[in-house]
Parts: sequence; C-alpha cells; structure tokens
Amino acid sequence: MTTQSPASIDFDAIKQLTLAEAKAVDQLIVSELSSDVILINEIGRYIVTNGGKRLRPMLLLLAAKALGDVSQNHLILAAVIEFIHTATLLHDDVVDESDLRRGEASANAVWGNAASVLVGDYLYSSAFEMMVRTDNMRVMELLSKTTTAIAEGAVLQLLNCNNPDTTEAKYLEVIARKTAILFSAATQLAGILSNSGEKIETALAQYGQHLGIAFQLIDDALDYKATSEELGKNLGDDLAEGKPTLPLIYAIQNGTPEEAAIVIAAIKNGNREVFNDVYAVVQRTNAITYTEEQADLQAQKAIDSLAILPESDYKNALILLAKFAVQRSY
Repeated sequence: MTTQSPASIDFDAIKQLTLAEAKAVDQLIVSELSSDVILINEIGRYIVTNGGKRLRPMLLLLAAKALGDVSQNHLILAAVIEFIHTATLLHDDVVDESDLRRGEASANAVWGNAASVLVGDYLYSSAFEMMVRTDNMRVMELLSKTTTAIAEGAVLQLLNCNNPDTTEAKYLEVIARKTAILFSAATQLAGILSNSGEKIETALAQYGQHLGIAFQLIDDALDYKATSEELGKNLGDDLAEGKPTLPLIYAIQNGTPEEAAIVIAAIKNGNREVFNDVYAVVQRTNAITYTEEQADLQAQKAIDSLAILPESDYKNALILLAKFAVQRSY
C-alpha cells in the first residue's frame, strides 16, 4: 500500500468532517447514560468519556456521509456502536484482570469486578433498547449477530489463553469475531440505513472487517513496541494473560528451539516477568515486522473495498483511516 507517514495523516482533520454529528452522538450518549441508579451513571460516564478515539462511531458517520445525508437513525446507531464497544471493554478488563485502560485506572480497578460486569450488561441492554427505535429489522438482525459473534470471539480467546499451540488461523478467527466484527457492523449499518443496495453494503462490511483486523494486529504489535504512555495500558499485558498473539505465534515458529521454548513457557505460565526475554526473541525473529506486514495487507484490502463508492472527502477519509490504523503508535 502507499506509504504515508503518521504525521501526514491528520486524525483531527478527519474528525472535523463529522464534528457536528459526533457532538450530537456524544449528547445522545450522555442522555442515555442518565439513570436513577447513580453507580451506572458514574461507571458509564467514566469509561465512555475517558478518552478513546470514537473510531467506530466515526466510521459509521463517515460511511453515511459518503453515501449521502446523516439521519437521526445514523446518530442513534453510532451511539449504539459505542455502547456495545464500551460494554466489551468493561467485560474484557474483568476477564483480563486489567487495571489500566486508556492510560487511566480501569473501571474494575476503581469500582470492582461485579459493578463493572453489571454496568457492562446495562450498556448492552441500553444499546438494544436504542436500536429498536430505528424500527428496522435488518439493523436489529445485524447487531444481534454482531454481539453474538463478539461473545463467541471472547470465549475462543479464553480457550486459546495459555495455549502456545494456537495457530495463526485460530488467532485470526478470534480477532475477526471479537474485534473486527464491530468495525464491520458500523460501516455496514450506514449502508443499510442509506438503502444503498447489496453491493455497497457488502463492500462497506468488508472494509470494516479488514480494517478491524488490521487495527487489532497493530494493537498486538504495539504490545512489544510502544511505551506504556503511548499505549494507554501496561506493556506485556497480553503476555501476562497468556494470550498467544501473532508476534508470539510467529516468534515460536521462526525462532531457534531455545527461543521458542522461552516464548512457549511464557504463554503457558502467563509470566510478565520474562517480558524482556520474550521481547528479545520477538525482535530477533522479526515478528513485529511480519505482524505489521499482515496489517498492511488487511488495510489495503479495506481500501480496495471502497472502490465502489463515489469519490468524496468522506471516502478519502475512510482510506486515510485505514492507513492511520496501521501507522499509529497508540
């Protein structure tokens, strides 16, 4: 794909293209988080307003504007997508026993696991309550299938934890379901609401799916590349949780028997203490380069999927987001 330095991709400029709509979505999110159960307000607003790129709602809004106008239903579903994403973060941090999220204490570290799980459930329920307002059966069908796939992906990831025999194919299946599917739903929803037809809907779904896979691949590479401040979480978290991400899978396959043994033991034991040893193996085997190359391929597939769309600033922004996803350092 065409190389472009991260500095030349102005993420804030892309955000400006949907600024008015994004503000409306934020207002909708705040109003929907208004509950007479105070703890729901506290945790919900803490995690929703605590940083984050709002990438998934932005994708929906950009795709909608690339196809025409943004309706109230687009705004509702952008908020729904963010609620679903936030619910998965709350649940993930409990499962992973994480204490840091976006550079701040995770909700479960502040309020405890039980509260985080229950508020995550509330956000899921609120998301479905909101999507019903669109009175669109295809919307509800897509989002129902999406949340089911996310749950399946989370369980698959749990089964792969501490398993150094996890293959690249199994790893990709996890991230396709757990992460990429919500990107795909966000962009496809824009097509559904805009009555764009099957070909454009499929193209947008494929764009989101490839973009989501690329995004997660870079996330996994950054665990062995970025600083904690850039990443917004503790370096080595994936290793501590025994997650066999692509850099580790590739390092096992391409390292010496001694190097493979270091990574295998770290995955089996979920041991952050050997992070430096594992990091050295990952670097020597060029596992990060391989992971980034695979992310580039996915980003290019995402870009290629947009060929069917008419030329516009919004289409160009979607292209730039695919490039940003693989060139970012956070």
